[in-house]
Amino acid sequence: MKVMAILTAATLAAPAPATSDLRRDVEAVHATGAVGVLGEVITPSGRQRARAGAGNLAAGTPVPFDARFRVGSVTKSFVATVVLQLAGEGRLTLDDTVEHWLPGLVRGNGNDGSKITVRHLLQHTSGLYDYNADLLQGQQTEEGWRAERFRSFRPERLIAMATAHAPHFPPGMGWAYSATNYALAGLLIRAVTGQTWEQQVRQRVIEPLGLRDTSTPGESPFLPNPKAHGYTRFAPGADLVDVTVQNQTHGNAAGALTSSPRDLARYFRALLGGELLAPAQLAEMKKTVPAKGWEAFHPGARYGLGLVWRPLGCGGGYWSHSGTNLGYRNWDGVTEDGKRSVAVSATITRSAEEVQADLTTMKAMDRLVENALCAKR
Repeated sequence: MKVMAILTAATLAAPAPATSDLRRDVEAVHATGAVGVLGEVITPSGRQRARAGAGNLAAGTPVPFDARFRVGSVTKSFVATVVLQLAGEGRLTLDDTVEHWLPGLVRGNGNDGSKITVRHLLQHTSGLYDYNADLLQGQQTEEGWRAERFRSFRPERLIAMATAHAPHFPPGMGWAYSATNYALAGLLIRAVTGQTWEQQVRQRVIEPLGLRDTSTPGESPFLPNPKAHGYTRFAPGADLVDVTVQNQTHGNAAGALTSSPRDLARYFRALLGGELLAPAQLAEMKKTVPAKGWEAFHPGARYGLGLVWRPLGCGGGYWSHSGTNLGYRNWDGVTEDGKRSVAVSATITRSAEEVQADLTTMKAMDRLVENALCAKR
C-alpha cells in the first residue's frame, strides 16, 4: 500500500489546526488497516479535523476533508429524532402500538404488532428478528455482493422476512438490536405524516441544521461527491474490493443515510444541546436499558431511543450512535451538555472470519472519541 504510506496523516487546510492528539488518534485508526480515516471535533471554540490514508486507492488521492461516507446505523438516531418530534407534537405517543398505525403488518409465527409499542421499536426491546441476519447472508462473498448490490427492497418486504421467524422474546422482556424495528419506525412516520421517513428527516433535521453533506440516497447506488471510497475484504488475505457503489434500500430507515464527520458532530451537538427536541422528548430519548450482547464492542453501553450511552474513562459518559455499512465504519460522541462533540469515519470492513481485526479498528475509533471528549477534563 505505497499510496497509503504517502498519504498517511495528511492534515491540510482545516478550519483550525488539528491538535497533535487528534492527528495521533486518526493515524492510530489508520494503522489498524483502515484505508482512509477522517475525524472532526466541534467545541464552543471552533472545529478541528484531521485525516489519514486514501480516499480513492485507484486514483491515489487523500480523503477529502468534506468527504461523504455511508453511515449505516447512525441513521437510526435521525429517525428516532423525527418520531420523538411527532410525539412532542401530539401526533402519536410512545405507547401507541404497531398494530394501531400499521394494521396487519406484524403478525404470524408468534409476532404480534398489537403488543409492540413505538417505544419498543426505538429501544430495540420489541424482540423482533433482524431481517439483516437473512438478507446479508448472500452478500458475504464478492460474487454474492456483486449479484445483489443493485437490488432494491421495499420495507414491507424486509419486515416480511423478519416476521417469517419467531421473535427472540416477548415485547419489553429483553433487548436485541434489530434493523426490523427501524424499518417499522420508517413506515410509522409515513402513516402519521403522509410522507416518507426520508422526506421527514430532510425537513426536520437535515435542512434546519444545514447538514450539507447528509442525504438520503433512495434507490441510487451512488455516493455523492466528494466521497471516500469504501473497501472490504471478503475473505482473509483476499484483495480489497471497492464497494462504494451499492444500493442502500436494504438499510432503509435503519441504515441508509450518507453523511460526513462534520455533519455527524454537528447533529449530535444539536441533539444534546436541545436544538431538535423539547426537554420532555429528549428525556425520553435518554431513558436507557442495558445493551446486552454488545460487551465486546461497546463495554458498559446502554441503549435509549435511537441513542446510546457509553462510559468515559475520565468519568461520566457520553451519548452517541455508531454505524457500519459494507466498506464503512463510523463512530461519534457528544458530552452530556452538548458542547463538545466528535465523529470519525473510516473506510474498511473485513470478512466474517476477521472479527479481531475489525474489533481492533473499532477500539481505535473508540479511543479517538474518548480522548476528544476527555481532553478538557
